Amino acid sequence: MDVVVIETPQLGDRSYLVHDGSVALVIDPQRDIDRVEKAARDAGVRITHVAETHLHNDYVTGGLVLAEKHGAAYLVNAADEVSFVRVPVTDGQVLHVGRLAVSVVATPGHTHTHLSYVVRDDTYDGGLEAVFSGGSLLYGSVGRTDLVSPHDTAKLAHEQYSSVRRLVDASRPEAALYPTHGFGSFCSIGPASRQESSTIAEQAKSNHALTDPHEDHFVAELLENISAYPAYYAHMSPLNAAGPGRPDLTVPDSVDPVELSRRLRAGEWVVDLRHRVAFADTHLQGSVSFEYGRGDNFTSYLGWVIPWNQPLTLLGPHGEVHKAIRDLARIGIDNPDAAVGPDSTGLDIGALAPQSPRASYEHGDWNLFASERKPEDVVLDVRRPDEFKTSHIKGALNVPVYELLARISELPDDRIWVHCATGYRASVAASLLDRAGREVVLINARFRDAAGSGIETVP
Repeated sequence: MDVVVIETPQLGDRSYLVHDGSVALVIDPQRDIDRVEKAARDAGVRITHVAETHLHNDYVTGGLVLAEKHGAAYLVNAADEVSFVRVPVTDGQVLHVGRLAVSVVATPGHTHTHLSYVVRDDTYDGGLEAVFSGGSLLYGSVGRTDLVSPHDTAKLAHEQYSSVRRLVDASRPEAALYPTHGFGSFCSIGPASRQESSTIAEQAKSNHALTDPHEDHFVAELLENISAYPAYYAHMSPLNAAGPGRPDLTVPDSVDPVELSRRLRAGEWVVDLRHRVAFADTHLQGSVSFEYGRGDNFTSYLGWVIPWNQPLTLLGPHGEVHKAIRDLARIGIDNPDAAVGPDSTGLDIGALAPQSPRASYEHGDWNLFASERKPEDVVLDVRRPDEFKTSHIKGALNVPVYELLARISELPDDRIWVHCATGYRASVAASLLDRAGREVVLINARFRDAAGSGIETVP
């Protein structure tokens, strides 16, 4: 048995191709299935089965399209209410993929109908075993339990406690563990580990979901650590239950400059993908900054901040626009328009809409803040409330970036210095404030460096 990992760091998830050298099972494929298909071609195997651990809340699946394209069996929990033909599977069922035996294990918690798959090869490699746990048992923690309904959160947390133990009992200690979430995904919760691999035995010794002997204590701790999750999550499970189609990942013809100017004047969402400092220095008035390619924040925060199902236009070099279209398709944002320039760091964004006015705002580090901030200026911290609670600048206001659009009117009319943990969320917030006609300064620096510049932080 061989397991090929297909990473999606933009969402903090992994998909898997597990095969016996001839035929393969795919677990939790992302919507851009060409990556999975390439992995299968590289391995010289045929995809005969595709399986979902659950109806995902953080991305649109490629499972149905992949299964239909390859004539593969599409394994989905029989209890899931879906609008497409699937092979219904249930707890305790064993399926065969070539010489691999695939055992279905019910592991409710992340969702009511969550499944895990224990894959065993008893005829080769000494009975090698792999556990595909989806959003159940993760490296260091478990999948969050509040995505179904606020009324079900505590009940699902109790089920998560029981499910991970059931999964351990159904597996061999030496079995390799392959979760879908837990690599930066907002679907994980608690003290998730940064490790790249693990086994059932390792998790049994270190994962708080397995080491805490008191279920009520574990549940209370889990619920206490629940934080906000992206707004677009509300749309993912219904899309997956309906059976999403294959996305168009091609870059469309560039928007005409006159049309782009009209969109900006009309207040449509025009997203600039360039570096946040380049945006601050000059941008098309009315556009917003979602820097592409710096960390893995783009997809989640764009889907979180911009209202769902609104017309969207991307601005930037062709290569970055192409990659952004792929990323957005993973969360169900299909066929955005684009105003595309050459693949060059010297892209003149104004040339895409010569008739539109340009804008800019000040930016700097904590030294600039310390030297130029006036007493009446506002300090806006756009991190999550739990981050703010841990430590913040004395006197700062906290409005998470994902709430800012609805709360701009609450902010004083004075100049606003905006920051986050690294500068990325602050750059999004600064562009939203600029779009709203506010005077803003972007603090393009890490929060952890504030104290070193003499900035007073509390507690």
